[in-house]
Amino acid sequence: MQNEHQIFGIRAIIEAINAGKEIDKVFIQKEAQGELMQELMKTMKKGNINFSYVPVEKLNKLSKFNNHQGAVASIAPIKFVTMEQLVEGILEKKENPLFLILDQLSDARNFGAIIRTAECTGVDGIIIQKQGSAPVNGDTVKTSAGAVFNVPICKVDHIKDAVFYLQGSGISTVAATEKTENNIYDIDFKGGIAIIMGSEDKGVNPSVLKIVDQKAKLPMYGTISSLNVSVACGAFLYEAVRQRL
Repeated sequence: MQNEHQIFGIRAIIEAINAGKEIDKVFIQKEAQGELMQELMKTMKKGNINFSYVPVEKLNKLSKFNNHQGAVASIAPIKFVTMEQLVEGILEKKENPLFLILDQLSDARNFGAIIRTAECTGVDGIIIQKQGSAPVNGDTVKTSAGAVFNVPICKVDHIKDAVFYLQGSGISTVAATEKTENNIYDIDFKGGIAIIMGSEDKGVNPSVLKIVDQKAKLPMYGTISSLNVSVACGAFLYEAVRQRL
């Protein structure tokens, strides 16, 4: 069974994957078993589809109690681009592009708010990881105010691969992190650059921090030591805009 943004049922999801549907994420009931479920797992692995195990209550909520058979798939409302299409396509048109990398950001509303800010600040493309990232769903579309349709989004297997690819293409990388003495106003954002924002709870992965060109933090003067990731991302993007005026 299918509606505009979701597919319910194991067989229906298998058929959708085999038909080339743009599946954003599949939610699987915890401890679900059976031959058909095994076939679904093999199909997802072959298609490199993002999935997670969830309690049955979540599936009931997602499907509004339709017969989900232990699996619900989220259909992406957009078509994702490859890393090569994104970077090479932009570099053909712009000398100093601005990219945004989101390292396992998991909240769909934060994701939507960031996409909206990215569109307003002229970001040329957003890069996310296939596993562990927020889905591009109805909440994302609504929170982005439709901006999700205007900014190319690329999915990669590992954020580190994206960083290496960008560096090899002459794009500098800067990670937003509190684990540095440099603040945002010490960074030159005028050249081709990719800003990396981390997840809500863990920040940028330590393995990514080891390979980026620069790290920067926002100055904090209150008693609370961190900002919401979408707010922090907005501060970084608008500093890039200010320098490029």
